Amino acid sequence: MSGPYRPGTPCWIDLMVPDQQAAIDFYCDLFGWQGEVGPPEFGGYAVCSLKGQPVAGIMKAMNPDGSTPDPMPPSVWTTYLSTADTDATIKAGTAAGGKTIMPGHDVGDLGRMAVLADPTGAVFGLWQPREFQGAGIVNENGAVTWNELATGDTDKAGAYYRAILPVDTAPTEIPGAEGYTEFKVNDRAVGGMMGLDQHPEGTPPHWLTYFLVDDADSTQAAAVRAGGNVLAPAFDMPVGRMAVLQDPQGAVFAVIKTKDAPQDPDPA
Repeated sequence: MSGPYRPGTPCWIDLMVPDQQAAIDFYCDLFGWQGEVGPPEFGGYAVCSLKGQPVAGIMKAMNPDGSTPDPMPPSVWTTYLSTADTDATIKAGTAAGGKTIMPGHDVGDLGRMAVLADPTGAVFGLWQPREFQGAGIVNENGAVTWNELATGDTDKAGAYYRAILPVDTAPTEIPGAEGYTEFKVNDRAVGGMMGLDQHPEGTPPHWLTYFLVDDADSTQAAAVRAGGNVLAPAFDMPVGRMAVLQDPQGAVFAVIKTKDAPQDPDPA
């Protein structure tokens, strides 16, 4: 990525966990990232990189005053959608039936963020870029390649996101993926949406992060060796082969080897 993300496009992901260093070690080993605990003024927030470009954040779960939460919140990956105006999007989100989990606030000179929940209960972040645009590499092995909303009401969720950001929703045209919805920005698919009826009973609404890999089966095996769990063993689907995994602290993510994924892509 060499420029800003269009509003409505997933632009960043981060993970909140009890043991930050253990998470950094797990994902750096799994995806070939580099990362370390960040400066105290940003709460130790770690910006992990791939080929010298930022790809994901990892932070220690803590209260605003720096104390340890009790009870500890679940370990989750959060998808951030780019916005031109965080506060206006928050206002639109409230009007559209959503909730504000974390009000808008500046992150130094890097940008302005917030965390919201859509009317169906799925939590996501907003990022208004200033000095920091978001992920510097996407759609390469070890980087994010897709973000997907699972919800109990796709019509209500679709209407909400269309109301707060310049996105459209449309049924996918991919053969074999009937019933799947795409989020589009300027007629380009930037994310997906599916019903919870295709998930195990009791699964809450959520945004799922997909990482591109060169071999879904070997990545699954590596995650298990490192203490992770397999929620959906590697399987073939219309666009490639994927698996849904859980890291040792419980955060869920997906890996996918797409049918047209390049091997060892040239970042230039």
